[in-house]
Amino acid sequence: MSIRRLGEFGLIERFRKAIKTDPSVIKGSGDDCAVMRFDKKHYMLFTCDMLIEGIDFTSKEDPFLVGRKAIAVSISDIASCCGLPRYCTVSMALPRRSKVLTADKLFKGMYDICRQYGINLVGGDLSRADKLIIDVSMLGFVEKNRLCLRSKAKKGDVIFVTGEFGGSIKGKHLRFIPRVDEARFLSERFKVNSMIDISDGLTQDLSHILKASSVGALIYEDLIPASKEARDLTDVLSSGEDFELLFTVSLKDAKKILKRHIVNFKPIGQIMEKKYGLRLIDKSGREKVLRENGYRHF
Repeated sequence: MSIRRLGEFGLIERFRKAIKTDPSVIKGSGDDCAVMRFDKKHYMLFTCDMLIEGIDFTSKEDPFLVGRKAIAVSISDIASCCGLPRYCTVSMALPRRSKVLTADKLFKGMYDICRQYGINLVGGDLSRADKLIIDVSMLGFVEKNRLCLRSKAKKGDVIFVTGEFGGSIKGKHLRFIPRVDEARFLSERFKVNSMIDISDGLTQDLSHILKASSVGALIYEDLIPASKEARDLTDVLSSGEDFELLFTVSLKDAKKILKRHIVNFKPIGQIMEKKYGLRLIDKSGREKVLRENGYRHF
């Protein structure tokens, strides 16, 4: 069997079944971050992300923004667990023909966003490759009572999102703002049952929550905030690279959020029983089953 036939998530699951961890690991593979014991009040969060030229960015894009994105995607993972990013290492493989100025711009993009979010860039590695590859590993911390994962969504929860969706290829995929402040605000004031960052497409990442929590969902086309850059509904639902947060809260907390008139938190649907699957009410009022559709590497 080829990897292409098995698929990205099939390959991940194949590896996951072979992984054994000791009791210091609260949550391993299968969420936005791994969660480890740290002290009486905090968990340690650990994530890594790899960006590859031709897949996550092109050679024509601003190296400063490429460097910024390399760090920002890992910050977004930490945010989706309601934590604060603190330390990172960066490994880069560059083509021999690369200009020193390009390397300087990449580094500046990375270092500037690290300073903005209070992250210590503590080391890394350099190598050579036919195309630019950047791999970031990041550590963060979260208070034990504020940790949020994908696996606690409950029937009756209201589904919220931050920001807008679709058209990220027009520039947002390089300039997005990791939603650390929003996640911290929510976890301090409300009981967030589940959360994920939207990197591979709204329906695909929502499906990760549904699978982890053994629930279904109903979302409404009229309520999903579409970017003015979005081509169509398919773009909104499945293109990915939006790096917004999707989270679920009880109806009681949803009403509290809506009473605050917080512009950046928008309800798009509700959590249903598992047998319901994932469905959409379109603008004409028709209900249809949605496939788990989004970006996959294989």
